[in-house]
Amino acid sequence: MGSLHSSSILCYHDSVAQLIVRNLEDDIRDKLREMAAVHDRSMEEEVREILRAAVLRASLQPVEKLGTRLTERFKECGLDAEIREIRGQTAKPADLEP
Repeated sequence: MGSLHSSSILCYHDSVAQLIVRNLEDDIRDKLREMAAVHDRSMEEEVREILRAAVLRASLQPVEKLGTRLTERFKECGLDAEIREIRGQTAKPADLEP
């Protein structure tokens, strides 16, 4: 039988990264556990699937900021100033009453 250190044998752990997540809130951990159970997989596999999906989504669609999109959409209507991004504020419904 050949050596375990043969160059033709690739150890699974040598080819993948490991990630340790510290200070994860208990409620998030519990939700992950529930999601994993629903999908009939381990919590570790559930987290891998979530990360894969997030990276795939991010790589497929470049995120263009809302202000940039609005500026582009309304430039033919005479809008020539860039609309500034506002972060950290709660959106409020428009008041359409006269």
